[in-house]
Amino acid sequence: MAITDWPEELRPRERLIKQGAQALSDAELLAVFLRVGVAGKSAVDLGRDMVGHFGSLNGLFAATLEDFSVLNGLGPAKYAQLQAVLELARRALSEELQNGAALNSPQAVKQYLQLLLANRPYESFAVLFLDVKNRLIASEELFRGTLTHTSVYPREIVKAALAHNAAALIFAHNHPSGTPEPSAADRALTQALKQALALVDVRVLDHFIVAGHQVHSFAEHGEL
Repeated sequence: MAITDWPEELRPRERLIKQGAQALSDAELLAVFLRVGVAGKSAVDLGRDMVGHFGSLNGLFAATLEDFSVLNGLGPAKYAQLQAVLELARRALSEELQNGAALNSPQAVKQYLQLLLANRPYESFAVLFLDVKNRLIASEELFRGTLTHTSVYPREIVKAALAHNAAALIFAHNHPSGTPEPSAADRALTQALKQALALVDVRVLDHFIVAGHQVHSFAEHGEL
């Protein structure tokens, strides 16, 4: 049965307008995004298939165009729309961090880093550059691959901090393995970077490890 044949109070779009987006399930939110289903399946059914096929929303967001197009009814147009939505979310959170102190919006920082790093299949090391009021100046991915003490170069981070005239930095990297717990190498790297940046009077405010929907904060765990 098509969604247009459902009682109005059950239709995802109408429920979203009346009750707010938080009232909808993942499949229903995807149905609003999709707008239409395919032969024999409503948009909600297709949304449910998407979550089931990719295992989670994070899995869906990380899908390549090739993987995305495996499901009937999905293709380049929908893939482009989804990527646009994700990028808009990243930019909205970036604006929030630029307009207010990052330390006053720890949840916004975590959400931004999840959108930035959670879905990458490789390890990525990013840096948030902050001004004297802890507002975001810029964010950059500086290294990717297997991250170790020897593959993340303190000299390059110091150069980037000076180039941005940053007063403080926040580090972040992802664990594609799915566990956010820092390794001994993560801790050693953090201390090495902190010491190098102290020489040029740049503070390290935090180091986040992103693993799917989980985020580990060094500062919150007293590890800085």
